[in-house]
Amino acid sequence: MTDSTDRRPFEVCLFTEPQQGASYDEQLAHAQAAERLGFDGWFRSDHYLRMGGGDPLPGPTDAWTALAGLARETRRIRLGTLVSSVTYRVPGILAIQVAQVDQMSGGRAELGLGTGWFAEEHRAYGIPFPEKRFGMLEEQLAIVTGLWGTVDGGSFDFSGEHYTLAGAPALPRPVQRPVPVIVGGGGPRRTPALAARFATEFNIGFQGEDVVAAKFDGVRRACEAIDRDPATLKLSVALPTVVAEDDATYLRRLAAIDADPDEFADVNVAGTPEAAIEKIERLRGLGADRVYLQTVDQRDLEHVELLGTAVLPHLDGRA
Repeated sequence: MTDSTDRRPFEVCLFTEPQQGASYDEQLAHAQAAERLGFDGWFRSDHYLRMGGGDPLPGPTDAWTALAGLARETRRIRLGTLVSSVTYRVPGILAIQVAQVDQMSGGRAELGLGTGWFAEEHRAYGIPFPEKRFGMLEEQLAIVTGLWGTVDGGSFDFSGEHYTLAGAPALPRPVQRPVPVIVGGGGPRRTPALAARFATEFNIGFQGEDVVAAKFDGVRRACEAIDRDPATLKLSVALPTVVAEDDATYLRRLAAIDADPDEFADVNVAGTPEAAIEKIERLRGLGADRVYLQTVDQRDLEHVELLGTAVLPHLDGRA
């Protein structure tokens, strides 16, 4: 357990998977509902191919193109990826894209960055998928944070195994200095070390509470190993979420995302609003500063409404 005194306000965000079937307009409605109901952020996956079966329409949307649109059509909510893959974009262009969305949103963009994992997606769209990608992640983190951190009027140079930048003007400037960077995953050593060096937030997803506690302890130790105060690193958890006030609606929502009723509740945020509140509070007790509720069916705005009215207002630690 972590002492809850003198902690930053507890945040709750929605996390979506548009590649499973959501147009830009459906994403917009989902994000605007989240903003209206008081959620702190709206984050989306960065994928180009549907996972599993089902209707492939309307097809994929590009994460940072969609977020740029949402930046102009929302006013308060934070916007970002959970997470972008290093295989999709070269880091100099990624830094420009995120900085531009940060400007367009008035300083609300956040970048989640990871190694990527979905090989089939890369084959489908002709995206190179090197076997070893961790070095790419380390260099991309160094480059995007280095570009954003360059002094006004200066330039940025980098020479690595995967990328070389010479005389980059480090423009455009983001509004936030720095733009929040999210690093996450279950690796025992290298991922916590990268989060300690480069990130403002460490995220662990889709794991039980014992694993969450262990990963939080590991990244705190990684911070201490480089003399970083662990309290300066935000800790977060992302979990699939299905909540309902009656059994029929609960089962319908599980069926809509092809979830197994016998297994879903083992790890995830599931069941009644009261059960969801208890689960989220336990995560907060483990040290989570932010929780992402993964709501895959973006057409189900009644689900968002329920989370925003029957769960969100009853959580402790919110500003």
